[in-house]
Amino acid sequence: MSSQTAEQQDVAARSGVPISIRHVAKTFGEDSDKPFQALREVSIDIHPGEFVSIVGPSGCGKSTLMLMVAGLLKQSQGDILVGGKPVTKPITDVGIAFQDHLLLEFRTALENVMLQADIRGLPRKKIEARAKDLFEQLRLTHAMQKYPRQLSGGMRQRVSLVRTLVHEPSVILMDEPFGALDALTRLQVRMDLEALWLRRRPTVVFITHSVEEAVGLSDRIFVMSPNPGEVVDEITVDLPRPRPIVLGDAPEFAAYVDRIYGHFERMGVLHGIEVPKASTAAS
Repeated sequence: MSSQTAEQQDVAARSGVPISIRHVAKTFGEDSDKPFQALREVSIDIHPGEFVSIVGPSGCGKSTLMLMVAGLLKQSQGDILVGGKPVTKPITDVGIAFQDHLLLEFRTALENVMLQADIRGLPRKKIEARAKDLFEQLRLTHAMQKYPRQLSGGMRQRVSLVRTLVHEPSVILMDEPFGALDALTRLQVRMDLEALWLRRRPTVVFITHSVEEAVGLSDRIFVMSPNPGEVVDEITVDLPRPRPIVLGDAPEFAAYVDRIYGHFERMGVLHGIEVPKASTAAS
């Protein structure tokens, strides 16, 4: 009989790795006469297999932070560690998804996914088998031999999701991956992402403007201030998984959403409508 606790066994079963962001800041044009500070000092620790969302207004440095975690952009100060190792160059054990699906129009859906094997030098048979399994899980088997122009927006984004996951990365970085989708498709892809994540539990950093989406997906949410961005709140989302299709009626869900929107109101990101008082005529 194992001596591990249920919690220890759960952590051991996760395929993700920890991410540590320590006192990280970013200033563009540091050597110019008009430097631009995108991020003020940010410190975040992400546990192995955790799904973390970062929400904040446009221009607060969310995407900049993600690119630095990926090693695609150098921080101005501070340290970033992925799997306990300092990030000093682009990391390889990662899957990245952007708002634009970035599929090549001259390749079929399956051929687009197989780019991961070609670029990374991975065994094609193994990756193709994994790809076909993911296509099946996402109800896309019929789309494998179709070109991007023959697919709907939601289908293209799901193909992009297959490409992100097919090499089974320990870390997944997602920057507004559902931003271009309609509401119903966005909801379905959100559910698909959660189902796929629960199978292996890689570590996920999810960038989004959607407060409801962040609450629907995340274990924790970091709320950022307007530029220069800094973390103003860390919220642990204590909701059962898998999450239901519609969360809006749950009071617990509404409380998390209200807490985040409350920050945006106090920071002046959201402004209410002021109704002018009716003037009274002089008697």
